[in-house]
Amino acid sequence: MTATASSSSIPLTLYNSLTRQPETFRPIDPDNVRVYSCGPTVYNYAHIGNLRAYVFTDTLSRVLRWKGWPLTHIINITDVGHLTSDADAGDDKMEAAAKKSGQDIWAIARHYTDAFKRNLSDLGIAEPTRFPLATEHVPQMIDFARAIEDKHCYRLPDGLYFDVTTVPDYGRLARHQEDEGESRIDPVAGKRHPADFAIWRASAPGEQRQMEWDSPWGPGAPGWHLECSVMSKQYLGAQFDIHTGGIDHREIHHPNEIAQNQAHSCTADSGANIWMHNNFLVDRTGKMSKSSGEFLTLQALIDRGFHPLAYRLMCLQAQYRSEMEFGWDGLAAAQVRLKRLVQTVEGLRTRADAPEKGDAATYRERLDAALSDDLATPRALPVLDEMLADKKLSPGVRLAALGDFDATLGLQLATLTRADLRLRPKAATLDEATIESHLADRRAARADKDFARSDAIRDTLLAAGVEVMDGDPLGWDWKPVLPAQEGIDLVSNIPEVW
Repeated sequence: MTATASSSSIPLTLYNSLTRQPETFRPIDPDNVRVYSCGPTVYNYAHIGNLRAYVFTDTLSRVLRWKGWPLTHIINITDVGHLTSDADAGDDKMEAAAKKSGQDIWAIARHYTDAFKRNLSDLGIAEPTRFPLATEHVPQMIDFARAIEDKHCYRLPDGLYFDVTTVPDYGRLARHQEDEGESRIDPVAGKRHPADFAIWRASAPGEQRQMEWDSPWGPGAPGWHLECSVMSKQYLGAQFDIHTGGIDHREIHHPNEIAQNQAHSCTADSGANIWMHNNFLVDRTGKMSKSSGEFLTLQALIDRGFHPLAYRLMCLQAQYRSEMEFGWDGLAAAQVRLKRLVQTVEGLRTRADAPEKGDAATYRERLDAALSDDLATPRALPVLDEMLADKKLSPGVRLAALGDFDATLGLQLATLTRADLRLRPKAATLDEATIESHLADRRAARADKDFARSDAIRDTLLAAGVEVMDGDPLGWDWKPVLPAQEGIDLVSNIPEVW
């Protein structure tokens, strides 16, 4: 079932972090909308807070395509340059991970890049046009830095630094200078201004990095901010449509990227017409972060028996610019909601040959109105519920309209089955053959009217995490394992710096 582009004339309005107001989206080139999204630093697994950013940018991409705009979407892979601080202190995260593990840094990058791409696939996130690697663009970064050095940079013993006073209105994307953005900038001896940042970090005397390149400023590696300016320009042009990232990038990384773009283009242009930022995922103790070494991965959710699309649905239930609290009860509720949606669609598929009746145009218009209002997915989901439940529409009409909801929300309801959602928790002690054997014994007991034995078998299965569903064609389902049931807090205890 394929969705068609919206026939509504509703304009798409997006919140621009640069101007701090919603703006009507007007593409530079209607035949090629260009979007750049800051990608992961591949020194460890992405946590679910990181992945919220890609559910958001995937929703943006889907809506743009659905509304009829061809799209070029770039998500970079940061495999060098990102320090253990967002400013200019500490080691490169990739080098630090390699030293700690004793592994080859290139192998580490490949492993976590592959893991990140699997996460995106599990979440139903469409592949971007390109995943460029920072390490494959170092010569272009050196050329970029050389082009801006004379007017905008100065040398220090540890590398080449950008003078932020040489560009107009530095930091206007961030909050006020006295707010948290400035407080996160670490002092480096010799800086002309506290906000100045490294374009190139020279290796210390006697230091041998695994990732190191020759440059006019000595052997070393590029600064983190440089890669995005270089790759966005190479693949999207000096000025493109939309740049996305997490709200933490709004304070340092993106202002520095804008400064580089202005220096290289010799204009006040930021590099993107619209800058968009998703807010944090928070747990009960604060924002989801790797800084404490404790964080949740998508695989940790899957190992508990939660389908990754339940997490996607959980993200869609919150507006991308709002903080989203993670809780196991909330994830369990999203899984139940997803199962009910899938069950409804499965029921419609069994009656898809019924005579056509009704018109779902109103639901498509309401979907368009919600998503055109700065991707208001929390408003779009109830429209989906209403449409699927509308008995004035024949099953075939509802299934056809579902294509538009799947195209924009990415929940794969047209193809997902309830059996797909039956994920075996990693801690489960029974295999499916044993479960089916118990169920056969239970059916025999019920046929013999031995209800005490039937109830005992049901209770045994429930204690093993298996829910028996009488009268349901699926027959049984795994119950996701909640940490509260074990009296532990489920996090991935991986001692890392981010």
